[in-house]
Amino acid sequence: ERGETDEFVKPTRIVPQGMEPVRMQDGDAVISMNYRSDRARQITRAFIEEDFDEFDREVVPKLGDFVTLTEYHKEWDVHVAFPSEKLKNVFGEYIANLGLRQLRLAETEKYAHVTFFFNGGRDEPFEGEERILVPSPDVPTYDLKPEMSAPEVTDKLVEAIESERYDAIIVNYANGDMVGHTGIFEAAIHAVETLDQCLARVTRAIHKVGGAMLITADHGNCEKMLDEETGQPYTAHTTNPVPLIYFDERPARIIDGGALCDVAPTLLKIMGLPQPMEMTGHPLIEFLDEIEEEEE
Repeated sequence: ERGETDEFVKPTRIVPQGMEPVRMQDGDAVISMNYRSDRARQITRAFIEEDFDEFDREVVPKLGDFVTLTEYHKEWDVHVAFPSEKLKNVFGEYIANLGLRQLRLAETEKYAHVTFFFNGGRDEPFEGEERILVPSPDVPTYDLKPEMSAPEVTDKLVEAIESERYDAIIVNYANGDMVGHTGIFEAAIHAVETLDQCLARVTRAIHKVGGAMLITADHGNCEKMLDEETGQPYTAHTTNPVPLIYFDERPARIIDGGALCDVAPTLLKIMGLPQPMEMTGHPLIEFLDEIEEEEE
C-alpha cells in the first residue's frame, strides 16, 4: 500500500489490530541478527553509545543485553554470538610484511570491501597501505545514475598506476552489483558500458608501465536481470560462475574451476612471490614459459 519494495522499506512497527504498540523498555535484550558488520554498525551505535549524536533519540532504554550475531566492532562492549575467526597472513598483511606498498581504492558503496573485508575484518591499514575513498552519487537508487562514480574511481586508479608508487592496487567497481540490484535492465546495460570504457583506460595505463591485472568478482548480479519463472525483475545476487581475466604481456593460461580462495595466491604468483602456508588456495594461472621449461 505504501509503494515500498523489500529493499526500500522504511522503519516500520507492525501492530495487530486492536493492540497497543510495543515499545522497547528498560531491561529488554536485543539480538541483532545481521551477520554483515558494515550494515549493522549504524543502528547498533544508536542502541549502545551513551553519547550518540547522529540523530535525536526520543527514548534511550537501559538494555539488559545487546547481542550481535557476529563481531561488528572489536572495541564495542557487547556480547557476540559467533566471534570472528582471526585470519593471519591475508594478502595485505603478507605483502606489507615484505615491505611492499599497496593501495585500496573504491567509491563509498564498496569501500569496506577493499579495506575491512579484504583485510580479514581489520579496520586499520597495514604498514605501507594507502586508501582512497571516492564518494558515491547522492541518488535514491543507482538506476538514476548507473555510471555511479566509476569515472572518478578510474581517474584515481590511472593516476596511481602511472605514478608507479605501488606494488599492488586493489580496486572495486560497484556498478554491476549496485545497479543490478535495481532490476532496471537499461540501467544495467549503461553500467556495464561505463565499466567497459573505464577498463579500457585502465588497461592502457597498465600496458604503459608494464604492469599486470586480474579482473574478477565474488558473485554475479547484473548478468541476470529477469526472473525467468515469474517474469519479474531479478534484483538479488546470483551464484553463477564469475570471470577471471588476466591482462599482462607475459603469456599464461587460466586454470578452470577456481574459487575466491585462489585469487590471492594468483596475485602472488603474478608478483613473483611465494605463497604463505596460511593460504590454502592455489594459483589460477600457469605461465607458458614455465610450462615450456618443464616440458624440455
